[in-house]
Amino acid sequence: MLYLVPTPIGNLQDITLRALEVLKHVDLILAEDTRTSGKLLNHYQISRPLTAYHQHNEHQVLQHLINQLLEGKTMAMVSDAGTPGISDAAFLLVRECIKRGIKVECLPGATAFVPALVNSGLPMNRFVFEGFLPPKKGRQTMLKRLAEEDRTMIIYESPHRLLKTLQEFVQYFGADRQCCVSRELTKMFEENAHGTLQELVEHFQKKDVKGEIVIVVAGKE
Repeated sequence: MLYLVPTPIGNLQDITLRALEVLKHVDLILAEDTRTSGKLLNHYQISRPLTAYHQHNEHQVLQHLINQLLEGKTMAMVSDAGTPGISDAAFLLVRECIKRGIKVECLPGATAFVPALVNSGLPMNRFVFEGFLPPKKGRQTMLKRLAEEDRTMIIYESPHRLLKTLQEFVQYFGADRQCCVSRELTKMFEENAHGTLQELVEHFQKKDVKGEIVIVVAGKE
């Protein structure tokens, strides 16, 4: 049995009672970063074996984990924040579990793009999640394609690339396109900045940006 367990995106209280119960009783917890997950587990006094599972080692450890699951072990996969598989490793292991007839269960819980979308004030009936855009190869092609997208777009970004990405959006989407930038969601300094793309460029030019970031952009009219 493999459980995919969402973890808080900021506030440690944003974890479900069911998630805590699963984490207390599995044989092994797979963590994107054992140090980050260790803080959460220590906070809730959970002491279970913990091992690293992330995009840099998933190919090497996949078969070993599958063998353990086939032997009857139960595992929980967590990411540093949010739901495993959403811009984080999970796909390979889940796919292989399904092929081998190993039961997979994903618990409901925290995902950063949902509160960002709701906070944006942009249309929520139709949207597309793009995750992180390509940093170099294929980026221009992706931006040209997104410029024609008529659904609300959700994009993840890092603090040091935020301003560059917003400036590229102005170039490809137009300065007047509506947008919302959410950062530090559920934390003390949460910010949801609304405005046109040009207004948001000017806003973040004046700030030292920190925290995880979700950009929600209106689709083309």
